[in-house]
Amino acid sequence: MTNLSLGKHRLEPRWRVQSPVARHGASAELLDWLLDSASLTRRLQQTCRGQFRVEPTEQHWQRPMLNEAQALGILPHERCFVREVRLLCDDQPWVFARTVIPVRTLTGPRRRLSRLGKKPLGAVLFADPSMVRSGIEVAQLSPEQPLFTRATVGLSQPPASIWGRRSAFFLNHHPLLVSEIFLPAICPRRG
Repeated sequence: MTNLSLGKHRLEPRWRVQSPVARHGASAELLDWLLDSASLTRRLQQTCRGQFRVEPTEQHWQRPMLNEAQALGILPHERCFVREVRLLCDDQPWVFARTVIPVRTLTGPRRRLSRLGKKPLGAVLFADPSMVRSGIEVAQLSPEQPLFTRATVGLSQPPASIWGRRSAFFLNHHPLLVSEIFLPAICPRRG
């Protein structure tokens, strides 16, 4: 590994299996969101008292981050389909989501995953009877990390840090990786 790739890897979130380490610094309300293994889409739709919608921000073929390639069991230079969206309640961004899908996953009926547009991915994943989800990993993201920057674009006051979670999903044993970054509006500070 070159010094350049080591430097880039340091700018990636440090994802950890949910553990006591993950519980430091996140509020109890946020932990409830982070560690919930049910459909985030469904929970957001139920929690949002107004209009819930998906806003795609980017989707294209690119190389995954090093930690994403490792989580998917693919080579770092393999190109993947990457989709980034914001999940909004009444036009307020609550979650930034990034999905990384290896080429081998996008075959047969799974090709539709690259054409979701404004449709929530969770609705597709949790409706698929073959879906198996890995354990949840969590990370605290900080401003020097590119994923933090992409997640907080457009926020009037970016926070000092944000929390996210990720899981691999398997559809008929074909993997994809979903990272969900929770933005301050989902758990506003009280008082």
